[in-house]
Amino acid sequence: MTISGWEQKYAKILREFGYDKKMDIESAKKLNAILKKSSTKKLKALINKKTVFVIGAGPSLLSSIPYLKKYHITKIAADGATQALVENRIVPEIVVTDLDGDKDSLRKAARKCIVVAHAHGDNQDKLYLVSKFRNCFGTTESKQFGRIRNFGGFTDGDRSVFLANHFGAKKIILFGMDFGPKIGKYSKAKVVDRKTKLKKLKRGKKLLEWLSTKTKSELYTTSKPIKGFKKIQYKNLIKIVS
Repeated sequence: MTISGWEQKYAKILREFGYDKKMDIESAKKLNAILKKSSTKKLKALINKKTVFVIGAGPSLLSSIPYLKKYHITKIAADGATQALVENRIVPEIVVTDLDGDKDSLRKAARKCIVVAHAHGDNQDKLYLVSKFRNCFGTTESKQFGRIRNFGGFTDGDRSVFLANHFGAKKIILFGMDFGPKIGKYSKAKVVDRKTKLKKLKRGKKLLEWLSTKTKSELYTTSKPIKGFKKIQYKNLIKIVS
C-alpha cells in the first residue's frame, strides 16, 4: 500500500517540475513488462524491525566509508552512492536507482544485492538494464500495478528512506544525505542541470521531513540536520546500532 497522502505530494512534484504523468505511467508499464519477479519477501527480511543504513551520494559520503565498513548492518545505497561503495569494497544489500548512476558499479553490485529500479518519464531508454539484474524490483511515483510498487519518495535518496519506512525498519540512519548546495562527486554520472538538481534535493529533503511526522521508525542522520531526524556523530553510532 502506498503511504497515505502520497498522491497529493506526487501531484505537487508534477506541477513543480513540469513532469508528464502519462510518461511516468508509460515508463512504469515498460518496466513491468521487463521484470520477472515481484515478491517483497527478501526486502522485508532485510529491513523489518532492523536498524538500516541509508547511504546517499552527498559530499559527506566519503568521510563515512570507514564506519560503513565497520558495521555489518543492512545497507541501502541510493544510486550514485553505489559507485563509492563498490570502489571501497562495500556491497550494499539493496540499491535504489533510477539508473542514472555509474552503470559498471551498478552491474557489479547487482550480482549480490537487490536492485529496486525506479521508472519515470525520463529514463525509458535505460530500463533495459534491469533485464541483466539477478534480483530486481520495480517502483513508480504514480499508481502501482502488476509488478510495480509505490512506496513513496522522489529522488533516489529520499526514496530509499521511504522504502525502509515501508518495510518497518526499527531505526533508519542516514549517511551522505546532505541535501545542501554542494553536489557530491558521486551524486550522478553527469549533472547536466545544476539548478534542477539542487531543486530536486530540496524537494527530497522536504519529503523526508514530511515522512518523519508519519513513520514509526527511529530516524537519525550523520549528515546535515534534517527536521525530524536526530543528528548524531560517527563516534556515537555504536550507541545507536547496539
